[in-house]
Amino acid sequence: MSLFKSIVTFGGFTFISRITGFVRDMFLANLLGAGMVSDAFFVSFKLPNLFRSLFAEGAFTSAFVPLFSQKLVSDGKKKSLFFASQAISVLVFFLLIFVILFEIFMPYVVDVLAPGFVHDAGKMELATVLCRITFPFLLFISIVSFQAGILNSFEKFAAPAAAPIILNLGMIASAFVFVPFTVTPAHGFAIGITVAGFLEIIWLSYFLHKLQAPLKPYVHIGKILHNPEIKTLFKRIAPGVVGAGIYQINMVVDTILVSLVGTGAISWLYYANRLQQLPLGVVGAAISVALLPILSKQLKAGDLAQSTQTQNKAVEYGALLSFPAAVMMIVLAHPVINILFEHGKFSSADTLMTAKAVIAYSIGLPCYVMVKALMPNFFARGDTVTPVKYSAVVFLTNLCFNLLLMRSFGHVGIATATTIAAFVSLFQYIYGLKKRGFWSISSALVIQIIKIMVCSLLMGAAVYGAQYALDEVFGNWLMLNVIIKLIILGFLGIFGLATFLILAKITGALDISEVLKLMYKKRGANAK
Repeated sequence: MSLFKSIVTFGGFTFISRITGFVRDMFLANLLGAGMVSDAFFVSFKLPNLFRSLFAEGAFTSAFVPLFSQKLVSDGKKKSLFFASQAISVLVFFLLIFVILFEIFMPYVVDVLAPGFVHDAGKMELATVLCRITFPFLLFISIVSFQAGILNSFEKFAAPAAAPIILNLGMIASAFVFVPFTVTPAHGFAIGITVAGFLEIIWLSYFLHKLQAPLKPYVHIGKILHNPEIKTLFKRIAPGVVGAGIYQINMVVDTILVSLVGTGAISWLYYANRLQQLPLGVVGAAISVALLPILSKQLKAGDLAQSTQTQNKAVEYGALLSFPAAVMMIVLAHPVINILFEHGKFSSADTLMTAKAVIAYSIGLPCYVMVKALMPNFFARGDTVTPVKYSAVVFLTNLCFNLLLMRSFGHVGIATATTIAAFVSLFQYIYGLKKRGFWSISSALVIQIIKIMVCSLLMGAAVYGAQYALDEVFGNWLMLNVIIKLIILGFLGIFGLATFLILAKITGALDISEVLKLMYKKRGANAK
């Protein structure tokens, strides 16, 4: 499967997942608002997701997928699945112990994660209870991430990309199934999170069975740990915890510090980050997930020229999709937040505060997407140590600018610090890959990225002008009926896309014929 097809497949289903995620967040905003209950809930939601990103999607998957993909090439399916079964047995064993310990010491965990709650006993108690309900989700979703890694290695991207839809639909269903019968709406949503994690395991188990790739658990953990391949896996996992999870680590630092800003700030950053996760998840995650097994196999086969070409395309696709997305998010931040979340307990003041954070995050979005495209180059070579060094610098950058900016700018300063850290991270990866001779950004690629940036900025100016013209015709169009607002927002989106495509065609930033050729190949492959 080509990189383009892999990105389109994974990105397409991830896009659907993000859309259902927005519907989920609309329910959350309507029932929770942005206050004490919502702040406590979002801490409980972030806690298992942090460790999922670090242990499962971050360290374990980044270390496991290259080893598994290379074993498929060298040893075949049967031996590779035996290795996978041993690896998941170890993962489940240690995660089970980890979950039990956290359940016991959860009050202390919440103290660390949200120190701003200490002076509000009710908020602290609620956050602790909610964290205990949601934390088993870590075990379930880690198994799901592992299953997804195996399917991705077999170049089956659709089912793993669709799995998060189950979480979103489960939380939406919770509004009707659990919320009416719990103490607060947050309790109902927390139960829905854990139940959805278990359902995702069942979903991917079906596709593994269909692929004839069942995973058989092993109970002799001590014996497994003596396996040289498992030892190699764990040697790569430790540094990968920091290397692959730096984005989530920075988000947790943001959560800890923003809890000191005041009530509502955690919720504003959550909703802003959710909006940024649409392009970051659809584009960044799709490129990263699709690139890792493909690059691993090309390097294993010694095809360096092809791996360089693959890396170039990954960066180009990342820039092509992230720059216009970032500009559109900056220009349309306020109307999008207004339409999506300004209902029920979510006020116009909450919309304004959230929109400011969206703008601050969006400036760094292309950097994070391109880092997602470059990071697999290290993991595919089995180098999980270098990303740790980079992550340490990024972490310190984020922390320093958080402390510097949060006093004057509150939650917006914290979002801005994340963006500054993104620029530092991108510089490190470009410089580090060149220094090691793994990959060097060519002048042709730089020119292509500059063209994309110029087209994106001109598109943003055109959309901003269109918004101004609509305000002249309708007054403040955000005061109109929600259906009319959706139509206007849809028009602005289509207008922006059309403007970008025309400009990209004129400047040569986008080769339409190449895209059509790739799409034709995709249809041809499906027909076969």
